[in-house]
Amino acid sequence: MNLLGQLKTQKFIILFTVFVDILGLGIVIPVLPYYIKSFGVSDFIVTALFAVFSLFSFISTPFLGALSDRIGRKPVLIASIISTAIGWLIFAAAKSVPLMFLGRIIDGSAAGNISTAQSYLVDISKDAKERTTNLGLIGAMFGIGLTIGPLIGGTLGSVSHTLPFWTVGGLATLNAILAYFWLPETHHIRNTDKPIQLNPLAPIIRAIKNTRLLPGFISWFLFGLAAASQQAVFALYLNHVFDFKEFIAGLFMTFSGIILSLNQVIFLKRFWIKRFKEPQLELYMMLILMAGFLFMDIKLFAFFLLGVFLVTISQSVLRVVMSSQMVGASLGQQGETLGVMTSIMSLSMIVGPLTAGWLFIKNPGFPFLFSSFIVLVAFILILMNRKKLAAQNTDENTPTSFAV
Repeated sequence: MNLLGQLKTQKFIILFTVFVDILGLGIVIPVLPYYIKSFGVSDFIVTALFAVFSLFSFISTPFLGALSDRIGRKPVLIASIISTAIGWLIFAAAKSVPLMFLGRIIDGSAAGNISTAQSYLVDISKDAKERTTNLGLIGAMFGIGLTIGPLIGGTLGSVSHTLPFWTVGGLATLNAILAYFWLPETHHIRNTDKPIQLNPLAPIIRAIKNTRLLPGFISWFLFGLAAASQQAVFALYLNHVFDFKEFIAGLFMTFSGIILSLNQVIFLKRFWIKRFKEPQLELYMMLILMAGFLFMDIKLFAFFLLGVFLVTISQSVLRVVMSSQMVGASLGQQGETLGVMTSIMSLSMIVGPLTAGWLFIKNPGFPFLFSSFIVLVAFILILMNRKKLAAQNTDENTPTSFAV
């Protein structure tokens, strides 16, 4: 096989790895609540299963990233894929709730697929332009996986609650075999001097100490908390309020995935960024997000559908704009800032589902009200910080994530 063909094969396997990960996530959201509820457990247990994966992923990701720098990308990637396969297969075969938690813990304990895949694509890039293009392909896999994953999950889940998880486990197993035989090592200059990071709280501690970026980090956490709370109870709410089953829940998630993809690929560049400055867009989208959560709490289908549309649009824009604002304010520390933001988002995905599960038991609409309130707090925090910066006569040439 010539060099070009080899690179194409490597890229395909890496992108397939990311796709299987996101496909699994897309399948979980509409199907998992119905599967868990068949065991006669509370709604809180459903949301706890979302949180436990995020918890172990939060703990393992810094270690796996450093480990791939030391021993290479391939062994870490294969171990991570095998972990995903075992986790899903245990989850599918589980006859008890503790075994389900075990499946999610095993998956989360080596959840380095995507971060290692990103590193691999950077390794095989010839220049900065190709690096950007390759990383953009991972974003495309997110859009595709979150569009067709829920549809597959809803369809297979209507046949059997376990079939979606057997399917994803099988795909991950196939992926591990492909990676073992056809994926060469790309990281040959090993970093053995830098100690492996074992403390997952280190990025959070750095964020707290960085007083200049702290308001942005807090706003990012609140945004992630609101989003994770809504996602954790989405299928539960559809079933409890509208009596929708797996297939309809899957269609809803597919609808959201299509909107997200169109907004990211077409409207973000051609409309939102062209019409508004980033600081303005950040605030406008927060207002739209707040409204969307409130509409979702109105127990009328037309209002709920409008709420889903507004939440999907605003979330997809905010993820890009808030990240861009923070990177622009990082003053040459873009990589560290993005790493801290990833850790903060993981933390929000632990706290959000647990909070939403407790609120859902009180009232099915409370998680949406909570999400709306949390976004309001972030909105006020941003406004207050901008006024503070203006009062201090901040140098206009110094980039900040909250420039007026």
